[in-house]
Amino acid sequence: MNKKWWKEAVAYQVYPRSFNDSNNDGIGDLQGVIEKLDYIEALGIDIIWLSPMYQSPNDDNGYDISDYQAIMSEFGTMDDFDQLLEGIHQRGMKLILDLVVNHTSDEHPWFIESKSNKNNPKRDWYIWQDPKEDGSEPNNWESIFNGSTWEYDAQTEQYYFHLFSKKQPDLNWSNPDVREAIYKMMNWWFEKGIDGFRVDAITHIKKTFEAGDLPVPEGKTYAPAFDVDMNQPGIQTWLQEMKDKSLSKYDIMTVGEANGVTPNNAEAWVGDEKGKFNMIFQFEHLGLWNTGDVQFDVRAYKAVLNAWQNNLDDIGWNALFIENHDQPRRVSTWGDDKNFWYESATSHALVYFLQKGTPFIYQGQEIGMTNYPFKNIETFNDVAVVNEYNIVKDQHGDVNALLEKHKMENRDNSRTPMQWDDSSFAGFSKHEPWFPVNPNYRKINVAAQQQNPNSILNFYKSMIQVKKTHDILTYGSFTLVDEENERVFAYLREFNDERMLIVGNLTDQTATLNLPETFIFSSNCVLLHNYNDRIIHVNELRPYEAFIVTL
Repeated sequence: MNKKWWKEAVAYQVYPRSFNDSNNDGIGDLQGVIEKLDYIEALGIDIIWLSPMYQSPNDDNGYDISDYQAIMSEFGTMDDFDQLLEGIHQRGMKLILDLVVNHTSDEHPWFIESKSNKNNPKRDWYIWQDPKEDGSEPNNWESIFNGSTWEYDAQTEQYYFHLFSKKQPDLNWSNPDVREAIYKMMNWWFEKGIDGFRVDAITHIKKTFEAGDLPVPEGKTYAPAFDVDMNQPGIQTWLQEMKDKSLSKYDIMTVGEANGVTPNNAEAWVGDEKGKFNMIFQFEHLGLWNTGDVQFDVRAYKAVLNAWQNNLDDIGWNALFIENHDQPRRVSTWGDDKNFWYESATSHALVYFLQKGTPFIYQGQEIGMTNYPFKNIETFNDVAVVNEYNIVKDQHGDVNALLEKHKMENRDNSRTPMQWDDSSFAGFSKHEPWFPVNPNYRKINVAAQQQNPNSILNFYKSMIQVKKTHDILTYGSFTLVDEENERVFAYLREFNDERMLIVGNLTDQTATLNLPETFIFSSNCVLLHNYNDRIIHVNELRPYEAFIVTL
């Protein structure tokens, strides 16, 4: 058994702009995070993942970086960062940062040089191509943020490539000087004392431009290009170089954001022998719900996560999550925030959290924060939503249908200010925040839940303690139970002579769980239960009922 500190840890993601505002300018900051370190520690957290706090023009909420070794002035100074790092380490916790190296900001000095003229030494640090003969874009690929992946520069009469916003030009990873500059920057942060990176959009650093134009779906102007700009042949060579020249030199933790990686090719990414990262965030399980009549697909959810558990068993390690800064609130999408708010939040929590892997909690998830009640396009901040809205509007499409879709699915749902108490602006700030506070903050907030032993917050605290006091929930094997059940997600963890059963009804209906006769337990065996009583009838599980028992 390969024991590692990051396997035994629980991680918490802080999105600093929306976490806590210490200087009351309406924007969260590093001193605000420092003020809440005791709260994070009391939750039972070992690792804080801090979303980007680097210098940035903020076109994409900090994921457009103009200086990798400076702090965004809205968030504070490098002295504030050093104080934060020290405070985290003093409490026995660790800090990982976002590593955003698929692209920079167009205001980064590297790009300013690259754009200045075709003969600049840094011209080849980014991806430039000539127009087609008719003057149009080099190819018809679609940006992840909608529209073309190409932006024309009149001064040098070429296009530069941007997979995301036009203010996020992609770095040219095929240039060894670019790679060396990135590794040097990474090692600078490691020498400063950080404990690892969450590596943003890393599957996109290699593109197959030889593919040229791609088929355009009906009703679209540009072609989705995931097949040629994600997880391409040759990417592992660059990632191995990153590991050799940086990651392997330090006792750190790495988690790659790995869109496009499947359980079948994950060993190259996270295998104990061949892997470049300790774990990855995969996204297969996130698209199993939509805003139509189809409800959350429990069987599909089980199938996806079971494949990841089985394929990485004794080979690599999973990162476990259901929310982050790019996802809507799960209690509003996968659960039921109207009728079974507490039950659905805790049931989904227990099911994902106690699988084999390192669990991540996104700020506000631990108090059951819900989606925001969007009214119109002016309410949105998400650049992807605004871009798509403008495209549909220009094409005289149905913008109302688009907004209905995005109200539930867009990234802004997770970026509303953290709800600390029932005072003005939810205790996040004394000034009107950069983004509106969810109106339900008077009911859903940290202060109220700290006083309530049966709150979502205290359920999370109990769940974390159960995990930390039982090695079986870290190193034990994972086996699905009643695999074909359409309502219940149940699995067995086994380690040495111990057996534990984790059960979650993930629907608003009563459900039946079929258990083998060898699964024997009583109310005295219940370690955690999201209904107040300790009465469990597996042939009549209540809506969103969830529990863990020893067998």
